[in-house]
Amino acid sequence: MAICDWPLGERPREKLLQRGASSLSDAELLAIFLRTGTSGQSAVDLARELLHQFNDLRGLLGASQQDFCQGKGLGVAKYTLLQAVLEMAKRHFQQNLNRDSPITSPKATRDFLHTQLRDESQEVFACLFLDSQHRVIVFERLFYGTIDSSTVYPREVLKRCLKHHAAAVILAHNHPSGIVTPSQADRRITEQLRQALALIDIRILDHFIIGDENAFSFTEHGWL
Repeated sequence: MAICDWPLGERPREKLLQRGASSLSDAELLAIFLRTGTSGQSAVDLARELLHQFNDLRGLLGASQQDFCQGKGLGVAKYTLLQAVLEMAKRHFQQNLNRDSPITSPKATRDFLHTQLRDESQEVFACLFLDSQHRVIVFERLFYGTIDSSTVYPREVLKRCLKHHAAAVILAHNHPSGIVTPSQADRRITEQLRQALALIDIRILDHFIIGDENAFSFTEHGWL
């Protein structure tokens, strides 16, 4: 049955307008993006098939161009549209942490760091540099690879703080495994950075470890 023949309250677009986007399933959200199905399939049926093919929504959104375009009903046009949507989402979160207002919401910070680091295939160490009012100056990725004292250099972090005239900083790195439990190396480098930055009166507000669906906060656990 075509979606136009469904009861009004069950059609994805109308459901979104009436109840909000959060009320939709992954398949319904994807169906709105797809717009149309294929012969004998509604957009929702096609969406379910694609979610199965790519394991889940994240698998589809993170697929390479080659893999994505091999999906039924997909192609270069939809791939470019998807990349534009994903980039707009990243910029939306970044602009929510702009210089016009101080960071007052841990959730907004987590959401932003998730969009930036969750899908990295290797460990990435990054910093949010803040001014004296805890407003964001800039977000930078600084180091790549396994995070330990041999790959994260406190002197380089210190130099970037001075360059940006930062008064505070939020550290972040991802765990590609998805598990956010801090390692001993994570704790060790955090303490080394805390001591180094304290020498020039720059405070580390937090260190977030980003996983698949959640994040670990050093501050919330009393480690900073």
